[in-house]
Amino acid sequence: MTKDSRGQIALVAAFAAIYIIWGSTYLVNYFAIQEIPPFLMSGSRFMIAGGILFVYASISGGAMPTVLQWKNGLLAGFLFLALGTGLVVWSEQYIDTGLVALFVAFEPLVIVMMVWVWRGQVPGWNSILGVAVGVIGMVLLVGQPKVTGDRETLFGVLAITVAIFSWAFASIYVTKIELPKSGLQSAAVQMIGGGVSLLLLGAVSGEQEGFDVQKVGARAWLSYGYLIFAGSILAYSAFNYLLFRVSPEKVATSNYVNPVVAMSLGWAFNGEQHGVQSILAAFLLLSGVFFINSRFVFGRGRKEPLTLDRPS
Repeated sequence: MTKDSRGQIALVAAFAAIYIIWGSTYLVNYFAIQEIPPFLMSGSRFMIAGGILFVYASISGGAMPTVLQWKNGLLAGFLFLALGTGLVVWSEQYIDTGLVALFVAFEPLVIVMMVWVWRGQVPGWNSILGVAVGVIGMVLLVGQPKVTGDRETLFGVLAITVAIFSWAFASIYVTKIELPKSGLQSAAVQMIGGGVSLLLLGAVSGEQEGFDVQKVGARAWLSYGYLIFAGSILAYSAFNYLLFRVSPEKVATSNYVNPVVAMSLGWAFNGEQHGVQSILAAFLLLSGVFFINSRFVFGRGRKEPLTLDRPS
């Protein structure tokens, strides 16, 4: 096998990882939290994955992070993973996994609006169109009776809203702070920060009360292991690999592939039903994300992506 052939196979495998694995984590998270409390599950998962990545990055020759890099990384981990991901997982107690993925698909649109307000960076016509179309899709999604008619579902929507804005804020904020130069080491520090925060949040909320680790079944343990090794370590490494080998707009396609994968798996393996309004909302939301991503080809201004893909 030639070097070019190996490179092509590696690219295909990396794209499969960020498309399928990250898309599948919505359903797998749901399976895990049926028997393991959500904050405890997510926190311990990120701690283990972060620890493995940190050890690997260190023995591979990476310099130890400075005190400032640790401080910034832990804060970024709190914003990205404790709030940005932990609350999304928590919401899956009340909302179908496919709908959760659709809500999260609104994230790139929020980032565009934040950059506009925060930095005064006026988006191109395609980004404005993308935001407009996405807002209509979100109104359709939230306006469904099964969302507005249930109090617990509304709590889930509120949690996702906080998660989206936390992730969007952090996506912009991290461009101005000093983090470890090694991508894997930076990810590891952030995972450790997010993991510690989620474990503390779980302790404060009393998740450990009544939880018996010996009663956790095989499906939950398999889901937990999948999230650690496939969702966090493998897919995130694939994401970093792609960032250095293909153009940003190609990597950004995961923003609208992941929700499709999540909805399909939720329907196939969890009996989730999606009505016409949900499907129309999905079409509009993902069209909005597509218009925003098209700015990398047709827009003016900065060429690097505004979004950071979510390591769910």
